[in-house]
Amino acid sequence: MQQASVIGQSQLRDEEIIERIKEGEKSLYELIVRRYNPRLFRISMAIVKDENEAEENMQAAYVKAYEKLAQFQGKSSFATWLTRILINESLMSLKRSERNYLVNDDSEPEQTVLLNMTRIENKTPEHEVLNNELRVVLENAVMNLPEKYRMVYMLREVEKLSVEETGSLLDITHSNVKVILNRAKSMLRKNISEQYEETEVFAFHLNRCDRIVDHVMSRI
Repeated sequence: MQQASVIGQSQLRDEEIIERIKEGEKSLYELIVRRYNPRLFRISMAIVKDENEAEENMQAAYVKAYEKLAQFQGKSSFATWLTRILINESLMSLKRSERNYLVNDDSEPEQTVLLNMTRIENKTPEHEVLNNELRVVLENAVMNLPEKYRMVYMLREVEKLSVEETGSLLDITHSNVKVILNRAKSMLRKNISEQYEETEVFAFHLNRCDRIVDHVMSRI
């Protein structure tokens, strides 16, 4: 009954939820976890390329964010603040695995090649199979991008963050965000068809969402 009550308040804005959590309504944190699970999963996957590791990073980020809620002053959006925590957790996870993540400055001219995303209409069972296959191809192509290109692509094209937000999260200039994104698209065009279903990349299924919620809520 409590879960239904919490989910029934899913229309609340982040700011309202955070204020009520600070006032003692701890159960509302479930709304935050469910709201940002898909984004955090995709971003952590773009860094660590391992589902189990990504889930652990998500849980750590949620718990750390909860513990630091009093420090959140609203200078950036809560989503950006939480994403920054997740990125830091994922990068630390890489370091623990003795892998390196490096975003280099890049001053070469901006490229303008765009990835042509088109929707396959008139869905049939054959189209559904094709779309699933194309999604797998796209996911593999994205995961095979060099890390800085993969991160920028995920933040800009999948999560739809602005150039400013992406640059702030990755500590790179706005012009470099644009350059790297265009190069990422160019790389992808070499590996996938120009026509595919514009569908969710790295889908975050309900059972995974429930698992993350249970783990986080048991730790806070």
